[in-house]
Amino acid sequence: MFRTMRIYRRSLGAHFRSLLEYEADFWVLIVAGAMFNALNLLFLSAVFAHVPALNGWSYAEAVLLMGVWSVIGGLSPLFFEGVWRLSWMVNQGTLDYPLVRPAPVTVQVFSSGIGLHGVGDIVTGGAMLGWALFHVDVDWTPLTVVIGLVLLASAATIHLSIIAITNAATFWISGPHPFLAIAVHTFEDMIKYPLTIYGAGIRAVYTFVVPFAFVTFFPVSWLLDRSAGWVGLLGPLVAAYCVWLARTVFRRGLRRYDSSGH
Repeated sequence: MFRTMRIYRRSLGAHFRSLLEYEADFWVLIVAGAMFNALNLLFLSAVFAHVPALNGWSYAEAVLLMGVWSVIGGLSPLFFEGVWRLSWMVNQGTLDYPLVRPAPVTVQVFSSGIGLHGVGDIVTGGAMLGWALFHVDVDWTPLTVVIGLVLLASAATIHLSIIAITNAATFWISGPHPFLAIAVHTFEDMIKYPLTIYGAGIRAVYTFVVPFAFVTFFPVSWLLDRSAGWVGLLGPLVAAYCVWLARTVFRRGLRRYDSSGH
């Protein structure tokens, strides 16, 4: 375990040092991530300038939801951006190299890149979280803090697992680009708003098929003591299932891999 973490840290560190060689690109990517979230917040503010609430969600509560989405969305590119390169590696046959090295393939793939826009996402998302938590009514206790952190970790795990599963589909869907992962990632943008504003069909998909609801809506609902909040406590179980599914899909995909030209 410690050896795996050391390999991951050193691989990620090597990519980070290479990015530092291009200082302008380094800051452009970070600022781009921050500006993207600033635009999302601006749009949300424009909506609330015309309505007092979104299906019962106040402005501060909606900002809290968006802040969680931004922070968790920033963790994946910052620490696991390499998974988005999997389709290219499979298509070009460069996945051969991780397969013959004495280190876990998933660790090598996940640490093969860094998305610095994730820094901007985390910074702006953290600012939104801080502001929102100051303006919402939460009964803070030590247990609330512990459960909240567990649900946040579970949400990040679910998010990463879904990204890994959809990118691993490249073992079955030939091509140099992760089309399924891109489509699902686009679909994910809807969870930065309250799930209750969508129809029953979309809510069911986000809960049972692609459980993005456990990334933002249900954990935040639990924190705000809303009626559906108890579902958020299932987050760790959903996270464990998603990790198992991602591990299974990735392993079966590796068995299908036949080098260049897949």
